[in-house]
Amino acid sequence: MRISFSPSVYEHAAAMIGRSPWDTSRDPDLLYAGHKAAFLKYHHTPVVVGIDIYNLEAEAYGSKVSVPGENGIPAIHQPLFDGVDQALHLPPFEAGSDGRIPMVIEVGRRLMTDLPDADIRIPVAGPFSIAFNLLGIENLCLDLALKPENTFSLLMEIAESQRGFCEAVVDAGLDVAFFESAAAPPLISPRQFREIELPALKKAIQVAESIVGHPVPCIMGGDTYPILDEIFSTGTGYVVCNVETDQEAFILKTKTAYPDVKVRINMDPGVVACADPQRIYKEVDRIVALAAGHPNCLMGTGCLPYETPPENISLIKEYLSS
Repeated sequence: MRISFSPSVYEHAAAMIGRSPWDTSRDPDLLYAGHKAAFLKYHHTPVVVGIDIYNLEAEAYGSKVSVPGENGIPAIHQPLFDGVDQALHLPPFEAGSDGRIPMVIEVGRRLMTDLPDADIRIPVAGPFSIAFNLLGIENLCLDLALKPENTFSLLMEIAESQRGFCEAVVDAGLDVAFFESAAAPPLISPRQFREIELPALKKAIQVAESIVGHPVPCIMGGDTYPILDEIFSTGTGYVVCNVETDQEAFILKTKTAYPDVKVRINMDPGVVACADPQRIYKEVDRIVALAAGHPNCLMGTGCLPYETPPENISLIKEYLSS
């Protein structure tokens, strides 16, 4: 079996040093230590500097991230705005001073210096994912249906406002990892995606690419097969085939219609974290079979659960190399 494998390490980096996701997400030394330990153990690509990667921009705008219980993932539970009308014309945050963004960039610089073989990237969220955290799911979905023009305007404003963040990342000598999982069905319909989200997504990717100087991956969780052509219309050269979507249909379409685009096929993260090696082997075999005949595929894990035993990742690597 010959397929590249790279787990996606976010909150799991905290587990690598025996600390909670909350503590690790707020402390630069812990964030550095966790991601360094994870890379030295897994040698995954890329290394995305963060724990709660979708909270950074909303927190910089003024949202409050709540302390989770035990080893839960920090999240924003209280919307900053009651609707799109309040959020329109929101001044851009300052990437050099607001929220945890300066800390995350500095940790990225430290990791780049100490891990020269690693591909260090800073997580940058797409417009819908940021709006999701600023407004909350109920407010955003309601305005998406009742105020589509204002929602469109807000998303376009947020997309343009990511320019300063991307510039700060590049000024630090780092690269961008682009994420937009909140925009995938079933949270919004394919029609809403095409008409309201897609222009802002294209804008955000264009902004990022113009600054970093190369195409950026478009990482989206959820059921993305119904909007796959729209995702490819952004010009991205890297997409993710999630366990939540029709993976067989997804791979067939990419192999026939978009063969030059790299596809990461994600394993079921629940299986990756389980205690049964036979379940893990079966899941690896399933992904390898999906990728057969499509050389532009690699295998991923989705967001690696905090509690994943590190030996499971070693087991997967050994099985793939056998």
